[in-house]
Amino acid sequence: MAPAPALPELNALERIIELGAGHLQARVVCQVPVDPAQPDGARLPVYAITLGNAAPHVPAAGFFGGVHGLERIGAEVVIAYLQSLVMRLRWDSTLHRQLESVRLVFMPIVNPVGMLRGTRANPAGVDLMRNAPLDADDRVPWMVGGQRTSAGLPWYRGAAGSPMEPEARALCELVREELLSRPFSISIDCHSGFGARDRVWFPYAHTRTPIRHLAELHALQDIFGRAHPLHRYIVEPQSAQYLAHGDIWDYLHLEAGERRQGGPVFLPLTLEMGSWIWVKKNPRQLFSRHGIFNPLIRHRQERTLRVHMGLLDFISRAAAGWRLWSPDGDERARHHEEALQQWY
Repeated sequence: MAPAPALPELNALERIIELGAGHLQARVVCQVPVDPAQPDGARLPVYAITLGNAAPHVPAAGFFGGVHGLERIGAEVVIAYLQSLVMRLRWDSTLHRQLESVRLVFMPIVNPVGMLRGTRANPAGVDLMRNAPLDADDRVPWMVGGQRTSAGLPWYRGAAGSPMEPEARALCELVREELLSRPFSISIDCHSGFGARDRVWFPYAHTRTPIRHLAELHALQDIFGRAHPLHRYIVEPQSAQYLAHGDIWDYLHLEAGERRQGGPVFLPLTLEMGSWIWVKKNPRQLFSRHGIFNPLIRHRQERTLRVHMGLLDFISRAAAGWRLWSPDGDERARHHEEALQQWY
């Protein structure tokens, strides 16, 4: 087999895995051919990394990035947070105690070949965030909402009736194993490229119907605002912006509800970093395909990593302490009504 070409983010992730040996568990969940026409050629691994308490009654938080290969900053945010945890494990006794009460799950580079090639899609031309077997219940924006016309066009869902792509299957299997098996879990999937403001989206994307755990999402937003009163994130359902076919987080949330009566509480979030602000500050980025989705100037990249590290750390802490803030009874009904007024 030919040696795999170098991918800096993947090299950085493998160094972190090596540094964290003894504290974390890492495994390759699939290998993706760099050239689909040469299945015996070079491949790139998709890693899943876990740390913390593996007991099934313990809550979990999942961190995902690099679903769209062109949006490198999403993977870099997740990798930076994982590196921070690994470095803190050497001296931070508070973190060690926190990890006794939570499971942390990472898949920082879901689409390594797309990242290597600088494409949104995987090597088969499929947009992994349009690949789930789920159709929107209303009209979607042309192309953007997902299309089955051609892999040569963006937002391609894959052929009707075909299996999900290997990277998407690996993500789903990890979520089922590590998140949906627990009484409570949160995930955050890091992307970029939508607007000039940072947004935190939650399901659904395929329908304007409110999510089953709307009260929990509103309570989560509430404690985040109280803990970080100066944050500038817009929190909203993705359907507030547009509908889409094949959203993988919609698919997994619906599956969670089918697992048992009432289902586990699973809150999948998507961070959409507003990349237009980077272009506004540096218009020359418009002439770079990467520049539309990533900060190309070093100090802006470093600032982006610093800003979002706080959000990811909050997700870990909120999962660990979910019983202290998750609403019940009349409180849950109040949060549900306030959420309907705010978002619907």
